Amino acid sequence: MRSHLLNDTTTEHYRRSVTEGVERVAAKLAATDRAFTGVTVDDLAPRIDAIDLDQPLRDTTAVLDELEDVYLRDAVYFHHPRYLAHLNCPVVIPAVLGEAVLSAVNSSLDTWDQSAGGTLIERKLIDWTAARIGLGPAADGVFTSGGTQSNLQALLLAREETKTQDLAKLRVFASEVSHFSVQKSAKLLGLGPEAVVTVPVDHDKRMQTVALAHELERCAEAGLVPMAVVATAGTTDFGSIDPLPEIAGLCEQYGAWMHVDAAYGCGLLASLKYRHRIDGIERADSVTVDYHKSFFQPVSSSAVLVRDAATLRHATYHAEYLNPRRMVTERIPNQVDKSLQTTRRFDALKLWMTLRVMGADGIGALFDEVCDLAAEGWKLLAADPRFDVVVEPSLSTLVFRYIPAAVTDPAEIDRANLYARKALFASGDAVVAGTKVAGRHYLKFTLLNPETTTADITAVLDLIAGHAEQYLGESLDRAC
Repeated sequence: MRSHLLNDTTTEHYRRSVTEGVERVAAKLAATDRAFTGVTVDDLAPRIDAIDLDQPLRDTTAVLDELEDVYLRDAVYFHHPRYLAHLNCPVVIPAVLGEAVLSAVNSSLDTWDQSAGGTLIERKLIDWTAARIGLGPAADGVFTSGGTQSNLQALLLAREETKTQDLAKLRVFASEVSHFSVQKSAKLLGLGPEAVVTVPVDHDKRMQTVALAHELERCAEAGLVPMAVVATAGTTDFGSIDPLPEIAGLCEQYGAWMHVDAAYGCGLLASLKYRHRIDGIERADSVTVDYHKSFFQPVSSSAVLVRDAATLRHATYHAEYLNPRRMVTERIPNQVDKSLQTTRRFDALKLWMTLRVMGADGIGALFDEVCDLAAEGWKLLAADPRFDVVVEPSLSTLVFRYIPAAVTDPAEIDRANLYARKALFASGDAVVAGTKVAGRHYLKFTLLNPETTTADITAVLDLIAGHAEQYLGESLDRAC
C-alpha cells in the first residue's frame, strides 16, 4: 500500500494517475452537450448504495470507470452555457492548475512552519484585494471557506468591538433580501432571534436608507446597541447593490460597524467598466469577497477583509503546540492567528495563478461580459409579453416569471412556473433557479458564464414557456 503514498519514489505513479484522471475529465467536458442529464435521486442512489467501500477495485482505470457511472456522467456542469441557475461560475484553467498543485503539495496555511511561501502568497493577495477595495494601509484579512464563514467572522469582530457584555442589547441591521448567513451568524454568536432587524428594500431591491435611519434611531432611543449594518453588494436573488455611501454615513453617525457582503459583487473590483457601482465599499469596516463566484475560481476561494488589522485579534488564540505567543514577538507569520479555521487549504494559490497568467483585467473583462449579457437579457424579458421581469440587473441576475395570457389565478401561475423549472431540469436542456417575490414563485437566471449568449437565453425562455403552457393545458384538461 505504500506505493500509493505520494513521495519521491512514486512520482511516476502520481503522473500516470493524475494524467489519466485529467484526460477522463477533459474527454467528458469535450463531449458534454447538456448542463445536466436529468438523472433522478431514485435512479442514481441505488448505483451508489450498491458499492461496497470495503472491497476496493485496486485499479485506477476501474475506479475512473466506476466514477463515470456514479458521478461524471450525471454531474451538473457549470461550464455549459445553459447552466443559468445558482452562483456557480465556470472556472479558469490557471486556477485549476493551482488546485492540482496545492492538492499535491498539501500545505496547511495555519502556521508558517507548515506553509512558508504559501503564507506570504496569501498575505500578498489579501493586501492586493484590500487595496482594490480601498480599505487603507492598516487593512488585513484572511482566506476563508466561503461567504458564510466570512460573514460570521466579520460579525464576530463587530460583536467584540462593541465591548458590550449584555448580548441581548445588540442589534444587526440587514435588508430583507440579504443572505441567510446573517441570521445564522447571529444565532451562532449567541444573539437572540430579535437581534437581526430586517430593513425593507426599494423597487430595485436595494436597502432603503430612510428605513435604516429610522431603525437605527429606534435602536438608540431604546438603549440598544447597533452592533453592525450588513450592506450587500450583490444580493443572491437579485444581484442588487445597496446604497453603500449612504449606509456608510449612517454607520458613522450611529457608531455601527459597517460590513459589506460582496460575495457576489466582488467581481466589480476587477471590472473595467462597472467598478463605480460599488463606490462606498472603501468605507466599510469589513468586506466579504467570494473569488469562487465572480473571479471564476474553483470552490472554495473566499476571504474576509478588515479596515483595521487589530480587530482580527478577536479571532486569535494561542497554543504551545501550534502558535505560542512568543512567535508574535519573533515576527513569525502564523495565519491561524487571524482565522476561525485551524487546518486550512492553500486556496489562495488558485487566485495567485490566475492573476499571474491572466491579470486582473482579464478577470474583470470576463465579469463585464456577463453583466452586459444580463443587461441584454433584461431587454429581451422586458419586451416579451410572456414574462414579468422584476428588476433591471446591477450585476448578472435576472428574476422573472411566465405570465400566460389566458390565466389570471396567481396560484395557478405559480404552479406553472414551478412545473416549468422542474420539467426543464428533468429534461437536462438547461438548469435555472427559483425564488419567491412577494410570496409568488419566480424563476431566476444567474449569468456567470461568458460563453452564454442571448440566443441561449432566448432558447431557454422558449423552453420555459413551452413547459408552462404544457402544464396549463394539462391542468385545463383535468379541470374539464
